[in-house]
Amino acid sequence: MKKLVTTVLCGLVTLNVLAQTAPGRPKLVVGIVVDQMRTDYIEFLRDYFGESGFRKLMKEGMYLRDVDFKVKKLDAANATAMLYTGAYPSENGVPAALIYDNADKKITPALADSKTLGNFTNDSYTPDKLRLTTISDELTVNGAGLGQVYAFSSDPQQSVIMAGHAGSGAFWINNTNGNWATSGYYGSLPSAVSSRNYSSSLSARIDTMQWRPSMAPDKMPGLPKHKAAAPFRHTFPKSDRNVYIRFAGTPLANREVTDVAIECLRTMNVGQGGQAIDMLNLGYTVAPYKYVKDGDPRAELTDAYLRLDKELGRLFEAINRYVGADNTMIWLSSTGYYDDAVLEERRYRLPGGDFSVKRAVSLLNSYLSAQYGNDRYVDAFKSGQVYFNHNLIEQKNLRLNEVIADARSFLMKMSGIADAYTIDEILSPRTSEEESLRLSIDPKTGGDIVVAFSPGWTVTDDTEYTPVTHTVRETPVLTPAFILAPDVKAQVISTPVDATVLAPTVAGILRIRSPNGAVSKPLLINN
Repeated sequence: MKKLVTTVLCGLVTLNVLAQTAPGRPKLVVGIVVDQMRTDYIEFLRDYFGESGFRKLMKEGMYLRDVDFKVKKLDAANATAMLYTGAYPSENGVPAALIYDNADKKITPALADSKTLGNFTNDSYTPDKLRLTTISDELTVNGAGLGQVYAFSSDPQQSVIMAGHAGSGAFWINNTNGNWATSGYYGSLPSAVSSRNYSSSLSARIDTMQWRPSMAPDKMPGLPKHKAAAPFRHTFPKSDRNVYIRFAGTPLANREVTDVAIECLRTMNVGQGGQAIDMLNLGYTVAPYKYVKDGDPRAELTDAYLRLDKELGRLFEAINRYVGADNTMIWLSSTGYYDDAVLEERRYRLPGGDFSVKRAVSLLNSYLSAQYGNDRYVDAFKSGQVYFNHNLIEQKNLRLNEVIADARSFLMKMSGIADAYTIDEILSPRTSEEESLRLSIDPKTGGDIVVAFSPGWTVTDDTEYTPVTHTVRETPVLTPAFILAPDVKAQVISTPVDATVLAPTVAGILRIRSPNGAVSKPLLINN
């Protein structure tokens, strides 16, 4: 009987794998997430792009001009989690790149996992806290585990999300030594990746690398004369302790990602096995560069788009050479936000002010002490969320809801705070703003009060040993996505499309299950 069961199971696996390579199904899926990419920039620069990068996507693929993420405080991690799970941060387990750990009383990366060792890094990340399946997971399950699924990015959490729970490997550029690194969760680095750490290590090259304009500044579109007259030049000296963090925000890091992806295609037979669909996931960035000297990153931003276009062209040409365009599906999306906030020079006399988190906590504790007795009621004020000491409030036989309501009223009177919402208001939304917060906040890790700061204000978290400062801007932008596949009709969709639609749509094209928590139906791609 056991032999019969084994035979039947083997037969089912064989049928499943044969289904993977049925006519019309690709051999390779390429998922690309570009941090902070804007629709207006790729359309403005279209005539400056080559034929094999963005213009190829715009002419031959499904072009979604307005992907709407609907949530607050997007970053590369939570946006990527939305794209790959098809679910909002309130459900998928990644509400932000950094979250407050109420047990340890500290800020920590959402997917950090101290129980797992890293390879070529002292840090480690796993997808254990990612609560839903991803496109990568469902593709691996559909192929009975025979497909290869890899992810490459400068951002470790983005790579882990893209590789998923069942992926073959997630790799990132270590921000302390420049090595390609991974988590022990995925095993060791393949030779195609680890060899770069020895034969072409970033640490051996970083001192010699420079980022300069890729075209003459006076020919660069959209730049005022004073920017064209002073072309930028960024170097990366090893003496800078943050050199790899600065490097990760440049087009040079995008080039490193493309290089290792092409090496993966060339030496690891990704997309060439024939047994199941393989997947290659890449994270790029065109985020405004935060280390410009004059606070104006326009020249660097334009150059980042021009250079990314060339990287996409290189990648697509390698895919065509090693796998074939007819055997490949490519989907690419922005992360849905744009952070061009810089510390504005006071000489412009722009409206705003300075908000000290340390001072706000002190004032709030003083107010609550006057109301309920002298004590420390606030545990933390992190990322615009206020966390209260529940044990203390319970020991004092106080009503938690009353303390929170009093605190909210007090916070609303502070200069620099535009609004404040209690967690109960967020979980039972009555307005569109509260509904957006409900989709954004994970009740398991969120604070008791969520604060909205006034645009133009500079918020400094001076409760940290090294204060963290950020200028608040609230500027929605159009963000794009593309799907390029042999069976997908070339078309432009200008109406808004929810970001959670992308994962089910990709799943539908591949004829696999959608991620298990996806909240949207797929697009009708050929209509």
